[in-house]
Amino acid sequence: MTGVLPTALGDATRIVQILLKTGKEYVCLMHLHKKIPESEIKKQVERFIGKIKQLPPIKSAIKRQLRTREIYELEIIEIKNQDVLFRIRSEAGFYVRKFCFDFGKALGTQAHMVQLIRTKVGPFTVENWHSLYDLKDAYEYYKEGKESKLKKIIQPIEVVIQHLPKIYVFDTTVDSLCHGASLSIPGISKLESEIKKGDAVAILTLKNELICLGDSLLTSEEIMEKEKGLAITSKKVFMSPNTYPKFIKETS
Repeated sequence: MTGVLPTALGDATRIVQILLKTGKEYVCLMHLHKKIPESEIKKQVERFIGKIKQLPPIKSAIKRQLRTREIYELEIIEIKNQDVLFRIRSEAGFYVRKFCFDFGKALGTQAHMVQLIRTKVGPFTVENWHSLYDLKDAYEYYKEGKESKLKKIIQPIEVVIQHLPKIYVFDTTVDSLCHGASLSIPGISKLESEIKKGDAVAILTLKNELICLGDSLLTSEEIMEKEKGLAITSKKVFMSPNTYPKFIKETS
């Protein structure tokens, strides 16, 4: 398999766990073991979109038991003889190799995966993909004092949390969160709508800097209606203490 593989550096490695739960997109070349009419192949596509049962392959890193996974999109790009090129967008933990086997079985034959390219992982796509050669070249430019190419490849940690609901806090609240404190309602400056109880949320400064991740104890509506009480339990802190002062002094 080739394609998009987000790689984290330093303290940012602690946020990679979020990407494991995000949806993935692949382009796959599948070979059918006998000739099947195109109409029959395309008919099976509708059957596989949605929630399906999948048994992980024998060689996998997890316990081999039947589980439910969702296919969000499945598009046939091209059919040539017994080769089928398709694009698939699925829930995390979905095995495309096993999907090829199951798809062939549904057609009354066998099938196997020939080639697989991961085209999207969460917010990362082939549009912002860089090869190791690109990285090496950028590093050589960096040693010459030219940082622009390297900055284009190494993205800030905030890129990873694009898909999470966000809560923004006052500057006076930042330092306590950096020490692992939970977030109380008075410390919130603004928030996004449609947050549900139990949702993983990103807590940011008003400058859009990631402070920490947490779990919501209330819905968006409850947070906006209440004047006090805990809103978020802190889980992972990414900003160092003392980045912001404990108190902002008023100046005359």
